[in-house]
Amino acid sequence: MRKVKITSDSISDLDYLFDQRGITRLPIPILLGDKEGLDGEITPDDIYKFFAETKTTPKTSAITPEKYYEFFSEQTADGSELVHFTISSKMSSCYSNACKAAEQCGGVYVIDSQNLSTGAGLLVLYADDLAKEGLGGKEIKARVDARRSSVQASFVVDTMTFLHRGGRCSGLAAFVASVLKIKPSIFVKDGEMGVGKKYMGATDKAIVKYVAETLKTYDHPDLKYVFVTHTSARPEVVDLVKKEVLEVYPEANIYETIAGATVTSHCGKGTLGVLYFNDRM
Repeated sequence: MRKVKITSDSISDLDYLFDQRGITRLPIPILLGDKEGLDGEITPDDIYKFFAETKTTPKTSAITPEKYYEFFSEQTADGSELVHFTISSKMSSCYSNACKAAEQCGGVYVIDSQNLSTGAGLLVLYADDLAKEGLGGKEIKARVDARRSSVQASFVVDTMTFLHRGGRCSGLAAFVASVLKIKPSIFVKDGEMGVGKKYMGATDKAIVKYVAETLKTYDHPDLKYVFVTHTSARPEVVDLVKKEVLEVYPEANIYETIAGATVTSHCGKGTLGVLYFNDRM
């Protein structure tokens, strides 16, 4: 049986886990004004600095079909099959571009994660587990597609500025949230972001409420992978979230992950989410 490689666009925010597993990432282009770079070359700190100096949010662009073709050709040159994950097709044209490239390569299976950040990362890790069990690319894709809707992906944002300027929420919603000090939760479902429950008051208290309600609502977690993912949230807040999760699920394997530049470009600083497979959605 041919070896199966698992790869992903740079939206999964699991760099250290991917490094341990040998999972290669293809970086998404990021624009800081007139400066263009790649996710990884441009860091979240670069984004915070750029915003502080210009009051302008970054932009991201899709990976081109030509870049995908080059990447897929390199990964399959040794005869391997390839399973590659993209950001949600409803958030970017990356999936469409990747499919165009895959048509020109043999043995490449492109999966629309219908997610971003560690919502996509969960699927990548699941696929890698299946590859290690010896499954082929076609079966891995089928199983991932079948489990994709079980991803519980949500987060609380500290500011609506980045989402508003990126076209993810209305100006009125951003204004109201700012004036009333509302911390909205954002969920990802069927590949799109939507606004969930809104929390009043300080960020710490809002996040604790969000975690408690998330665990209560999505109460059939696969405890193998539970992610606390954030964009430079304060350490004490992250520790508090971990404590809240462990009080409900002491056996949870919690992984703290820091979102990369692509996700930071759209969510801004202080965003935090708890993500896991919930197999009874």
